[in-house]
Amino acid sequence: MAGIRYYDIRHVKGAISHIDIENSRVEAAGTTFLDRAVIRVLGPKGWGILTVDRFERPRGKKFEDLLSKASALASLTGEEVTLADAPSGMIPVPPKKTDPLAIDLEEKGRLLLMIEKAARIPGITSTRAGYTERYEDVLFEDSCGNEYTYSLVRSGYSILAVAGRGGEMQMGYRRRHALQDFPLDNGQKDGETAARRALALLDAKRPRGGTMNVVLDPELAGVFAHEAVGHASEADLVHEGSSVLRGKIGEQIGSGIVTIVDDPTLPEFGFEPVDAEGSRVERTIIVEKGVLTSYLHSRETLPAVGFGHTGNARAMPGEPPQVRMSNTYIAEGDSTTEELIGECREGILLCGSRGGQVDPGRGVFQFNAEYGYLIEHGECRGMVRDVSLSGEILATLHGIELCAKKRKMHAGYCGKGGQTVPVSDGAPHVLVRDAVVGGSGHD
Repeated sequence: MAGIRYYDIRHVKGAISHIDIENSRVEAAGTTFLDRAVIRVLGPKGWGILTVDRFERPRGKKFEDLLSKASALASLTGEEVTLADAPSGMIPVPPKKTDPLAIDLEEKGRLLLMIEKAARIPGITSTRAGYTERYEDVLFEDSCGNEYTYSLVRSGYSILAVAGRGGEMQMGYRRRHALQDFPLDNGQKDGETAARRALALLDAKRPRGGTMNVVLDPELAGVFAHEAVGHASEADLVHEGSSVLRGKIGEQIGSGIVTIVDDPTLPEFGFEPVDAEGSRVERTIIVEKGVLTSYLHSRETLPAVGFGHTGNARAMPGEPPQVRMSNTYIAEGDSTTEELIGECREGILLCGSRGGQVDPGRGVFQFNAEYGYLIEHGECRGMVRDVSLSGEILATLHGIELCAKKRKMHAGYCGKGGQTVPVSDGAPHVLVRDAVVGGSGHD
C-alpha cells in the first residue's frame, strides 16, 4: 500500500489466574481473559500504532482500511526510523511437564494453603501467599511474509512469613516460578524455609558498613547482572545516552573472570521462541572475559547503535515492543564456593535480594540483601541483617575476582517503560574485592 514501508501484527489471547491468601484465608481467586493485538505500520518516517481488543484478522478491503488507519497515525510522527533486517525462524517451545491448565483453581488453592500452613510455625505472626498463572496464545505476522504461532504458560507462587518478638518484626520470603510446568507441588518446604528465616533474622546482628571483600550468592549476583549490566546494555538506553556502557564496545570494563550473557533460547522463565518483532532469538555475549562485546537490540536500535544482533524486542499483549532482557547471567568460573569464602578471608557473604535501585546512565547502584553471614578467617560465622551492596557498576565489575562452578537462575518480572515481562537472572557465587557494604551496626 502507498506510504507503508512495513507492518506487523502481534495478537495475544489467553488467561490470567490468581490466588491470594493471607493468614490462612483466601482473600481473592479468579481468572481473567485477555485478547489484544497491536498493529504497527511504518510510514515514510515513523510508526503508527493501533491497539485492538478482541481482535479478529480482517481480509481484503477491511484489512487495507485497518492498515490505512494506522498509517494515518504514522503520518503524525516526524522521527526517522530505519529497520535492520530480521533473521527469520522460531525455535521449538519446550514441552509441558505438568500442565497447570489441567488443574482446577480449587486444587491450586488447596495446594497454596498447604504451603502457607507450613509457614505458620511458633513465632510467626502473619503469613501471605500468592499464586499467578498466565497462559498465552501468540500469533505474529508481518508484511515480509513471516508468520509465527506459539503457546506458553508461566506460573509461580510466593510465600511471605513475618516473625515478631518484643515489638520487632522480620520477614522471610520464598518464591518459585515455572515455565511450561506446575510449581505448587511439594512447596511446603518453601513455606517452612521462609518462616525459619524470619525467626533467624530476629536474632541476627546488624553489621558495620564500609569497604570490604564480599561474596555474593547466585540470587544477588544475578540481580547485579540484570539490573546493573543488563539494563545498561539495552541499546535504546545506549542510544538515548542513558547508559554508562555507551561508546565502550571493545573496552575492558571488568576483570578477565567476568562473562555476562543474555540468552532467550534457554528454557528458563524469560524464554521466547521468537521475539516480538518476529526476529530469530539467539544467545548474546554482552561481556566476554571483561570486554564489552555486544548490546541488546531491536530492529530499530541495531542500525542506530550497532554492535550486536536483533532478537531482543519483547512486549506485553497489546503493547509495542521494547528492547528487553530475557535470561541474563554471569557465567560460571572454576572455583568452589568454599574456595571463594576462603579467599575472601575477612568480609561478608550477602544472600538474596530485597530490591534496590540502579542508575544505568550514571553507572551507580544500590541493592538490599535479604540476609548475610560474616566471614572471619575464611569461614562463615554469624548471621547478619539490614545489609546492602552499593557502588559503581564498572568498579564492581573490575573487583570481581572469582566465580564459582555452579550457576543458579532465579525467575521474576522486569518492568520498563510501563511494561512488565517475565525474566530470569542468575550467577554462581561471586567474590568481589573492596565492595561497598551498607550496614547500621555499632560496636
